[in-house]
Amino acid sequence: MQTASREEEFREYVTSRGPALLRTAHQLTGHACDAEDLLQSALAKTYLAWDRIQDRASLDGYVRRAMVNINISQWRRRKLEEYPSDELPETFSEAESCGEVHVRLEQALDQLPARMREAIVLRYYEDMSEPDIARALGISVGTVKSTVSRAMAKLRLELCIPAQPPPQP
Repeated sequence: MQTASREEEFREYVTSRGPALLRTAHQLTGHACDAEDLLQSALAKTYLAWDRIQDRASLDGYVRRAMVNINISQWRRRKLEEYPSDELPETFSEAESCGEVHVRLEQALDQLPARMREAIVLRYYEDMSEPDIARALGISVGTVKSTVSRAMAKLRLELCIPAQPPPQP
C-alpha cells in the first residue's frame, strides 16, 4: 500500500470515528485532557499497525483495545504519591466558605508583581506548560520555573499555607 493512500485512509478513519473514540477514551480516564492523550497514543499505535490490520471493520475494536491496554499500563506505572495520614491538612478555618477562599486568593494574586502573577495565571489557571509560558512571556524556561516557585512561596506566605515538602523518591 502506498504511503500517501495509507495516510489518507488513516486520516479519513480518524476524522469519521475520532469523536466516538474520544468519548470512549473519556469514559476510560474520566478527564478530558487525559482522554485526548490516551486516544492520541492509541491512534499512534494503530497507525503503526495499519498495514497489518486486514479487517477494516474491526478498527474500532483495535483502537479501543489499545486504549484499554495503554490505560492499564499507565495505571500500573503510577507511583503512590499520596500517603494516608491521621490528620487532614486544613489550611482554612471551618468558618471560611469556598467563596471567601477565592476572594483571599484573588487578593493575594493582586499583590504579586506583574510577571509573577502572569506566570501563575498561565500555569495554574490556563494549564500551560513551562515552555509555552516561556514563549508567551518571552523569557527562558528556567526563569519561568523560578518565577512560579517564588510566586507560590509568596502566595503560601500570604495565605498562611505551609510549604509542601518535595516528594520522596
